[in-house]
Amino acid sequence: MIYHGNRLTLRKDASPEQIEEALESLRNQGRVIPSVKSFVVGRDYGGEYEWGATFVIEDLEGYWEYLIHPAHRNTDRVGLPLVDKFASFDITDDEDPEMGAKIAALHQKRYDSDPELTKLVSDLGEYTGSAAPGQHGEK
Repeated sequence: MIYHGNRLTLRKDASPEQIEEALESLRNQGRVIPSVKSFVVGRDYGGEYEWGATFVIEDLEGYWEYLIHPAHRNTDRVGLPLVDKFASFDITDDEDPEMGAKIAALHQKRYDSDPELTKLVSDLGEYTGSAAPGQHGEK
C-alpha cells in the first residue's frame, strides 16, 4: 500500500469560499478516483502546515491513475493557486528498494506531460516532493 500525503498552508488572501472549493475538490478525489481505497482531508495539527490530505492507494498502477484523474487535475486547477507552502510525501509498506524512484518517475512523467501543472507547482512559494519542478527541484 502507498499512503500519499499532502500538507499545505494557504495564501493569506485566499477567501473562505476558495478554500472550501479546494478542500471539497480534495475530498472529491477520494470519493471518485477508483484506485483510492480510503482518504482523509482536514486540518493539519502539530506542524507548520494548516491543512492536509492522505490518500491510500494499492500500487503504482493505481498511483498513476490517481495522478492523472480529472478529479485530481481539478484540485490542481482550483487549489494550487491558493497555496503558499506545499509538501507531498509517500509512505509505503512495499519493500521494493526502488519504490521511491518509481514514484518520483510517475510524478516526473506527469509534469513532463502537463506544462500548465508544472507552472502552477513551480510558482508556489515553497514545494517539496517527488520530482519537484522548477526552482523547487534545484539544489
